[in-house]
Amino acid sequence: MGHEVLGKVGEIADHLKKSSEGACSLGTLDTATVQYMKDAGVVRMLQPKDFGGYEATPAEFFEAVMEFGKYDAAACWVAGVVGVHPWELALNDVRLQEEVWGSDPDTWVASPYAPSGVAVPVDGGYVFNGRWSFSSGTDHCDWIVLGAKVGDQNGNPVMPPEMLHIMLPRADYTIVDDSWNVMGLEGTGSKDVIVKDAFIPSYRAIDVPRVMDGRAAVEAGRTQPLYRLPWSSVFPNAIGAAMVGICEGVLNAAIEYHSDRLTVMGSRSLDDPYANSAIAEAASDIRSARAQLLYNAQEMYEVVVRGEEVSFAMRAASRRDQIRVAWRAVQAADKVFEHCGGNAIRMDKPLQRFWRGAHAGLQHAIFTYGPVYDAWTRTACGQTLDGPMAATI
Repeated sequence: MGHEVLGKVGEIADHLKKSSEGACSLGTLDTATVQYMKDAGVVRMLQPKDFGGYEATPAEFFEAVMEFGKYDAAACWVAGVVGVHPWELALNDVRLQEEVWGSDPDTWVASPYAPSGVAVPVDGGYVFNGRWSFSSGTDHCDWIVLGAKVGDQNGNPVMPPEMLHIMLPRADYTIVDDSWNVMGLEGTGSKDVIVKDAFIPSYRAIDVPRVMDGRAAVEAGRTQPLYRLPWSSVFPNAIGAAMVGICEGVLNAAIEYHSDRLTVMGSRSLDDPYANSAIAEAASDIRSARAQLLYNAQEMYEVVVRGEEVSFAMRAASRRDQIRVAWRAVQAADKVFEHCGGNAIRMDKPLQRFWRGAHAGLQHAIFTYGPVYDAWTRTACGQTLDGPMAATI
């Protein structure tokens, strides 16, 4: 039996299928889709119970994110990105949690985490400036968490770098409406945001190393296993789950298209054993990607439930697999797409929308494989890593 949110996603499948094309035209999810997503509860799955959340396991959340991908690539991506933010918010000062969720537990928080801003310390907090790209779902969010470097009094980042995640209400940042013009995932509305001379109280900022290594959970008094997991096992896998879900969308759309398609020669596509073989092989690869991601998530969760620490080696393996899962799923989706013929590229066909979304999503920095693969191999060979090589493990 899956989490109850999983069933609720299935109940809104018809709406998601119908709204997907319109979201591409709008450049953002429509308000009806957002309300359906809120009613389903996907963004509250990692939210603490004391603020109206489910406190689901990461694997349950990832499975729900994947379910969205079968119907709407943009909604799937937003479910993964926006849905993971409550996990980190739970590690913040309770005053901030009250501000965000106190009057509405369905409040959404956008991002990105890239340290594209500078926060200069002042009495009681920081003065914050910067511009960030790729704020997925931002039109429908009332708060945002942004990456920052601590600056000196001249606004220059201090050295060595000191990293913060800073949360701001909607009134303190500007969304750049014309900044999202892309070849895939158009419906995510991942627009740029600008912050200019915003005052940030100290309690709305959190030290990134404390989030990454688990100290923030201890300091916040979060004893639940969900919040004792390392950041690198939660955020990257949420984006990985979205990628697997979108590739499942490619597969499902291709099978539906393939089942009654006629080739230009008048033969049935279904009678082509080579196409059938490629689709079957791709289906197995995508299923393997799903299984690997969910297995790793559950394995680490069980380690924490036992009161043990998730080792650096396990974290490195999880990041290795999270990246490989996404690349394997997209490569499998490509195998399917290449057997679907010229009509598959028509804009009125859902197949091309899923396929473009898969390739757009793969450009996320969290899927940059070289440094992570290198870090895992060095760790497996007994080398101890620190500094930049260990930063996202």
